[in-house]
Amino acid sequence: MTASSNFTNQFLIAMPGLEDPNFFHSVTYICEHNEQGAMGIVINQPTDLTLKTVLEHMDIESDAKAAEIPVFHGGPVQTDRGFVLHSPAGAWSSSMPVSEGVQVTTSRDILEAMARHEGPKDVLVALGYAGWGAGQLEQEIADNAWLTTPADLDILFRLPPDQRWQAAAARLGVDLSLISGDAGHA
Repeated sequence: MTASSNFTNQFLIAMPGLEDPNFFHSVTYICEHNEQGAMGIVINQPTDLTLKTVLEHMDIESDAKAAEIPVFHGGPVQTDRGFVLHSPAGAWSSSMPVSEGVQVTTSRDILEAMARHEGPKDVLVALGYAGWGAGQLEQEIADNAWLTTPADLDILFRLPPDQRWQAAAARLGVDLSLISGDAGHA
């Protein structure tokens, strides 16, 4: 893998023809991409759960404000495991920097801080992640399953989830409604 093909801190935008229900019309934020494979979090598939539900399940006290924070389906791998994408970065027990301003954290301490309103300003809470083996993501991109574009914090944290797929593609000048689901190689 060359440096130019590293997709860390990029959005992976599902093409209209990608019918896998885990990724249909999805935007995935790539947290790590190297020779061994890739790991990302789907950022536009909210579940029926809220942070308050997750905190209650973990016996962490919270107030009604936690009920306003949605929990996303982050991908089909380890769906019982929580991931918090956040900005700014912080000193949490189990964090991995993705970019200068974004970390992914999997430790309980960030959830406890969020319950006390002492957590990061921007957060996206997800259960599960998307994973690819060595060379798998590159092949799927070559097969026209995905578009890629550098991540945008407004799309990641602030835009309503149902607008993220079109907005991410618009960063490339692409209107996904004009692309056939049957597109192939020219």
